[in-house]
Amino acid sequence: QVQLVESGGGLVQAGGSRRLSCAASGRTSIRYDTAWFRQAPGKEREFVAAIMWSGGSTYYADSVKGRFTISRDNAKNTVNLQMNSLKPEDTAVYYCAARGDSLRGTSWYVEKGYDYWGQGTQVTVSS
Repeated sequence: QVQLVESGGGLVQAGGSRRLSCAASGRTSIRYDTAWFRQAPGKEREFVAAIMWSGGSTYYADSVKGRFTISRDNAKNTVNLQMNSLKPEDTAVYYCAARGDSLRGTSWYVEKGYDYWGQGTQVTVSS
């Protein structure tokens, strides 16, 4: 089992930046791919970004490409999401998700491709 805890959420003005972190604990010796999803009020949860366990590949939703950067520090068991040029439509609860070998090879972009989830952190972008 892997436990995930997000941090870094808060209120930010449009055009500003915010850095989210996802800290993993538990069976962190397992190689796990990690992703960020988000859910805005009244909407379904959607994919934001993902990174391979080695950090060798990254994936982004079109809506955040060029503005958000996902990275990881395996020595610290953390994955970060640097969010720049934030827009009001980025307002959402951001969730960290991870998967081990059992789901590796499934889609990066859907919730069912991940079997570990954090509780989420709220990001609010004011206009």
